[in-house]
Amino acid sequence: MIIVPLPSFRDNVEALPKPAWILFGGTFINRFGTFVIPFLILYLTRIGYTSAQAGLAVGAYGAGHLVASFAGGHLADRIGRRNTIVLSMFGSAASMLALSQARSYIPIVILTCITGTLSELYRPASYALVGDLVGEEHRVTAFGIYRFAINLGFAAGPATAGFLADHSFTLLFIGDAATSIVYGFIALFALPHGLRTYVKSERTGEALRVAARDKPFIVFLLATLCITIVDFQMGSTFALHVRANGFPSSVYGLLISTNGMLIVVFELAITQWTRRFHPRPMIALGYLLAGLGFALTGIAHTVPFLLATVVIWTLGEMISSPVATAYAVQLAPEQYRGRYLGLVMMMWSLGMIIGPPLGTFVFEHNPAAVWIACAVLGITSAALMMRRRS
Repeated sequence: MIIVPLPSFRDNVEALPKPAWILFGGTFINRFGTFVIPFLILYLTRIGYTSAQAGLAVGAYGAGHLVASFAGGHLADRIGRRNTIVLSMFGSAASMLALSQARSYIPIVILTCITGTLSELYRPASYALVGDLVGEEHRVTAFGIYRFAINLGFAAGPATAGFLADHSFTLLFIGDAATSIVYGFIALFALPHGLRTYVKSERTGEALRVAARDKPFIVFLLATLCITIVDFQMGSTFALHVRANGFPSSVYGLLISTNGMLIVVFELAITQWTRRFHPRPMIALGYLLAGLGFALTGIAHTVPFLLATVVIWTLGEMISSPVATAYAVQLAPEQYRGRYLGLVMMMWSLGMIIGPPLGTFVFEHNPAAVWIACAVLGITSAALMMRRRS
């Protein structure tokens, strides 16, 4: 038997087309400016709302994320990837500025939901565009670089935002909106349309019916839902745990920036290792480490120990995320690629809707139960991914 070696990392990088690099650059700019959402719970508690109210508002962003997952996938297939990204960027800038002026609770919740919808509308389109531009043999590397761009921005953005938040939260909203506008113009003038796979003769809901019959995809969605509930503790109960231990916003910002910095430094190398294996075991391993890493937060009360937990759940993220996205593209029929990826994003939406409100509610009554639940969900998600395919 002749063993064909995998392409080297350099070969994979050189094979990526120019539009993919433009997408990565625009994504970096937008992600650097994601100032508001990681600090939304701290902002709302600072202006007088309870932790539970703040958690519910973050959950409203998740509701918008849910709408965006479905609508974004549909628009990505119908009007093209680029147009969906442009609509998302300019719309989110306007809604973010409106949110900065809201002070009453109901308007805050409504505007947070609208912001979630417009800010996240681009995600299925971006993932689908990578799938359009890059062949299957290079997709894990491409999604690794895509995440590198995201996390390079995330490494610097929240740390910057943490110091700004200690002085003025208004600057966070302005900076967030400005970077969305910049990415909007980059997308408008430099990105290709991408595929438009929607056909008029297609029956309503046909993509959902196809996905519902796809058992490996459904199992993947369930496992992803479990771990996203855990992941969204980062911007809710993890923030509250850091503050409960007497640390300021800047420490929390540095901790979550560590997540991005670790990914920037190590994820591409880890991706070169994970792409050698079948995707499901790698996804399972990553999901397990993420759950256990967050579980250890409950016994972490010093900055070094908190940093150690960040390292563990970040390692899980680095192992699973590029492989998981490439796996979803692999499972998706080309005709329904945008909508399949919209369903994957929908699991993240549900995780945001469920995770912060439930996590903050439980945290107020029994903090230890939050971290035990993270372990259970991590184990469950790994078990689902390792279950034998029928």
